[in-house]
Amino acid sequence: MLNRKFVMVLEEPTIEKTFEAVRSALSRKRLIIIVGNCWVDYHGRARSTLSPGERILIIKGDGSVLVHRPRGYEPVNWQPPGCIFHSNLEKGIFSIKAVRLKPRESLQIFFDKIYFVAALSLMDKGDFSLYASEEDMQEAIKIQPSLVEEGLRLITYEKKVEPGFIDVYGIDKEGRIVVIEIKRRKAGKEAVIQLSRYVESLKSTVNREIRGILVAPQISRGVQKLLITLGLEFKQLDPKKCAEILEKRKIKRLEDFH
Repeated sequence: MLNRKFVMVLEEPTIEKTFEAVRSALSRKRLIIIVGNCWVDYHGRARSTLSPGERILIIKGDGSVLVHRPRGYEPVNWQPPGCIFHSNLEKGIFSIKAVRLKPRESLQIFFDKIYFVAALSLMDKGDFSLYASEEDMQEAIKIQPSLVEEGLRLITYEKKVEPGFIDVYGIDKEGRIVVIEIKRRKAGKEAVIQLSRYVESLKSTVNREIRGILVAPQISRGVQKLLITLGLEFKQLDPKKCAEILEKRKIKRLEDFH
């Protein structure tokens, strides 16, 4: 249970009361949540402004900052951990400036009306595990084809053939067609047979060598022998690695948004 002495909540506080409470919470590296009418200026790798609107500001104890609109899961402005904070009160306007030194950039949020302020000291020692679906694995391979092998070039995905849909369809560095079947869990003989059907269906329409690759975190007993018999291959790929690639792309998109 959370110790109440580490929780501070203010409903519709004055600007002056907000300034005092936030300044104290910043010095103690509390988690701070502010809801109110604000506008934002960003200076750094580019320059951006956000005109006034009712938003949610979150400042975390590690020095990260997020400005959220009332809708959507991504912040409209943000700064990563390690920021230095300066709070100010002038002519009825309360502001917080978050500064990073490397690279040099700053995010300043101005409030003229406050609806809610909270400062909390939270503990979180839980482990975090990343998981990916087959669609996520497919997306990660599209972003980074070398997850399967170096030199792979993708042509399309979800390619329709008579037996069904090929997850990923491409060409290897030797110019051979590559058919990829993705499984996020241990792949059994059914996946191998499915891949074999895809390869066989293309042989009459493609005038070049075709490779079939089963991509999965692991395969069941006896599957390797079946792969060799059918002239197919196996590539081990951890779904967690795919999830990490997608997470990095998400972070990069947020950084490029500045």
